[in-house]
Amino acid sequence: MSNAAFVKIHPDNPQEKKIREAVEVLRNGGVIIYPTDTIYGIGCDIHNTRAVERVCQIKGVKADKVHLSFICSDLTHISDYARIETPVYKVMKKALPGPFTFVLEASSKVPRYAGSKKKTVGIRVPDNNIALALVRELGNPILSTSIRDDDEVIEYSTDPELIFEKYQNQVDMVIDGGYGNNIASTVIDVANNFEVLREGAGDIEQYL
Repeated sequence: MSNAAFVKIHPDNPQEKKIREAVEVLRNGGVIIYPTDTIYGIGCDIHNTRAVERVCQIKGVKADKVHLSFICSDLTHISDYARIETPVYKVMKKALPGPFTFVLEASSKVPRYAGSKKKTVGIRVPDNNIALALVRELGNPILSTSIRDDDEVIEYSTDPELIFEKYQNQVDMVIDGGYGNNIASTVIDVANNFEVLREGAGDIEQYL
């Protein structure tokens, strides 16, 4: 694979032309690295199975084992992909956009990956203009996983140029939206009374 494109996008006012370029890559089955409100993520179109397999390969995990999140632009279409009770929806509405991944029961519209039906799906609405613009332009969620392994705090996870150096032969585009954070999102299991599965950047207590 040839080297990835390295595209600088303004974090506050993402340039439409550049967002469209990135979405073109996603629509063509490409894999991108892009900023969120926590750490940089590796993403692709949720409906492109081959791209999903590539994301899993980059992470070094099997498609049926990997914990993947759907990046959404808001909660409007959330019921398409997850079953959601009203009390849960109210909490999510208060907490999002923000640094949380909510683990919900997957609906039948969630694509099967590696032939297996996902029972749950992580839903993210990051407080990041670039990520939200990408999803809006694409018209459906981006399947995403963080570039950082949970047990490693590494320098490249915050610096787009170092991220590019590491991943340029594995992905099709790296978006530079400024320095990222190196703390991942807080992962919350809503089925279990908002149990925190992974401590991260967000504090869910203030929304309960």
